[in-house]
Amino acid sequence: MGLKEMFFGGAEGRRKRHVARARNKDAQSADRFASLDALRDDASDEAIAGLLGRFTMRYDKSIEDEQEKDFVYECLVKMGKKVLPELTKHLRSADSIAWGLKILTHVADLDEAWPILADLCERNDNTYTRDPSKKIQILHQLQDLDDKRSAEALVPYLADIDEGVRYVAVEGLIKLKMPEIGRDPLLALLVSKEPSRRILTRVAEGFAELGWDVKGQTGVVEKLVADLLPGGRVDGQGKIKRKA
Repeated sequence: MGLKEMFFGGAEGRRKRHVARARNKDAQSADRFASLDALRDDASDEAIAGLLGRFTMRYDKSIEDEQEKDFVYECLVKMGKKVLPELTKHLRSADSIAWGLKILTHVADLDEAWPILADLCERNDNTYTRDPSKKIQILHQLQDLDDKRSAEALVPYLADIDEGVRYVAVEGLIKLKMPEIGRDPLLALLVSKEPSRRILTRVAEGFAELGWDVKGQTGVVEKLVADLLPGGRVDGQGKIKRKA
């Protein structure tokens, strides 16, 4: 071992310093960029984890913050499937995973990504959590996937304690347009004791938009529609019609 390696820790020591500086909000942006460059060129698992760590730090200067995160995003996407092991760890442990989920869509096809997404749903289920933002990010990802597994994964979140989570789950099931999966759970929610008026209204609007019937609950829904969608009605086929 030479004197430089002895005093500065060699490649591993340099990597650790770059990882630390990449997420140091007190460093200058140019210095962080230099470390991000070095980590990109390193491309080891530790370097990939260091790059992902940049997403966990928010810089006070929003333009530079976005530029750095865009740079990291592009670097990791170019690395391809190599990033999946560290990306999976990041998605499990980070509080904010929007960037990580975005990377996942580019480095893995749906069948490769699905076990990771299913694991995230299991780890962030519909039980109480102090901060539901991670759940909401996961649900936004699910609603962008045209796949029955995504719709099925959204259904349990209709019973989440957080109103925001429930609303995103409703939006997702409406967006995916899969009546064989979404119709019954949404109808059950509509006639339940759901306390959120905006959720009930969105469900009623969704049934009207998609042309799904409310048969089996027509009488109850008729009364709800009169309140939620003024001028709306349920027609003879059991479908909600909004006021023209």
